[in-house]
Amino acid sequence: MTIPATIGAPDSGSASAAHAVPVGRARAIYRYILRNPAMMGGLAILFTLFLFWAVGSIFTDVSDARPLSFRPSNPPSAEHWLGTDRQGKDIVTVLIIGTPQTLRIGIIAGTVGIVIGTLLAFIAGYFGGVVDNAIRFVVDTLQTIPILIVLVAIAIAIPGDMTVEMMALIVAMLAWLGPTRVLRSQVLVMRQQKYVELARLTGMGDLEIIVKEMIPNLMPYIVANFVLAVAGAILASIGIEALGLGPFEANTLGMTIYWNIFYASLLNGWWWWWAPPIIIIVTLFVGLFLVTRGLDEWANPRLRKRV
Repeated sequence: MTIPATIGAPDSGSASAAHAVPVGRARAIYRYILRNPAMMGGLAILFTLFLFWAVGSIFTDVSDARPLSFRPSNPPSAEHWLGTDRQGKDIVTVLIIGTPQTLRIGIIAGTVGIVIGTLLAFIAGYFGGVVDNAIRFVVDTLQTIPILIVLVAIAIAIPGDMTVEMMALIVAMLAWLGPTRVLRSQVLVMRQQKYVELARLTGMGDLEIIVKEMIPNLMPYIVANFVLAVAGAILASIGIEALGLGPFEANTLGMTIYWNIFYASLLNGWWWWWAPPIIIIVTLFVGLFLVTRGLDEWANPRLRKRV
C-alpha cells in the first residue's frame, strides 16, 4: 500500500497547507496500521509490555530488586505475586526493572547498527568501485564467523565491571553487518531508477540525491531492518549474559536467565523464577516479529494490498 503524502492536504495557497501534509500522511499511516493485522498485533504486544513497566514502576519499590531484600526462594504469595529468587529479590520488581533495560540494549545497539549499516550501504552501493569491493569483502567475511563467539571474546576482553550501556556497545560492534548487506542491494537497484537519473540531469549532487531522493524511498527498508537489528541485538545480549559475561549489578532479562542457570532453578523446581523471564522474552520477540511482518508489507510491493 502506498502511503501518499497529500491525503487531506488543502490547496497550496492555503495558510494551513504546510500543516496538512504531515497530518494527511499520519492519517494514511494510521489507516495502514489498522488494516494490517500483524502490525496491530505486534504494536499491541509491545504496548502491553510498556504498560507492564509503566504501571509496575509506580507501584513497586526499586529496592525490592536488591539482593537479600526478602527471604530467598519464596513461592508466589499475596506479598510477592511471583515469589522471590535465590538472592532474595522480588521477581515482579526484577522483571519491571529488567525488561526496559534489555530493550534499551537492543535499541542502542540497533540504532548504532542501522546508522553505520545505512552509511556503508550507500557508500558501497551508490559509489561502487574499490570501496564497494572492500566493504562487501569485510561484510561477507565477518558473516561467516559465528557472531556470538566474536561478541563473547570481546566481552571477555573488556576490563572492569560491565554496564548496560557497555553491553549495548559490544553488541553494536557487529550489528551493522546485516543492515549493510540488505540495504546495499536495495541501493544498487535504486541508483538505476529513472528518478535518480533525472535528479542527476537536473544538476543535483550525489549527497543531495542520496538525502532527498533515495533515503525517503528506502525508509521502509531502513525501519524494517532497524526492528530486526533490535531483535538480533536483544538475542545476542541475552546469549552473552546467560554465559555470565553481562552486567552483574543489572537486572536484565539475560542476567536473570544467568542466575537461574547458576542456581539450577529448573532442577530445584522454582518455576516462579525461571518461567516469567522466559515468557517476557518470548512475548517481546513475538511482538517484534509481528511488527517486522507488518513492515515487510510496507517495504515489499509484492505484499502490498489495497485498502
